[in-house]
Amino acid sequence: MDLFPEILPAIDAALDGEAPMPAADTLLAMAEEVVVAWLAARGEAPDGETVEGFRLLALHRQGCRGTPSFNACRETCREIVFRRNVVVLGEAGSAAAAREMRLMAMTVRHLALFVGGKLAEAGLGDFCCSSRPLREAGAA
Repeated sequence: MDLFPEILPAIDAALDGEAPMPAADTLLAMAEEVVVAWLAARGEAPDGETVEGFRLLALHRQGCRGTPSFNACRETCREIVFRRNVVVLGEAGSAAAAREMRLMAMTVRHLALFVGGKLAEAGLGDFCCSSRPLREAGAA
């Protein structure tokens, strides 16, 4: 089951150097799309709020309601926002900006894999990288 067929391949291609790196705001929008998919799977619509000026943080907060284990990706969402801010406020085209873009892309990929795992296995995510249920299912 390919939950994010446009997001993961685009990020993987950029990380492999086969495609240009998406812009910081595009990566942020990808992360928002991932959390919106989580909400949709729970039968919820995004409430349109922002937290600290960012929709991603509000979507994450909304996604935690009633599912405390989803809070495992709180710092992942905050890191995406942080890296976006570093890139947008930094020197465009610099080596530091390129490094931050790469790290941001890797973090968005991590969020997509985490949410995809949670959608596939309800018990996943007491800790962000606790993929034991998925590993055990693959070994069986």
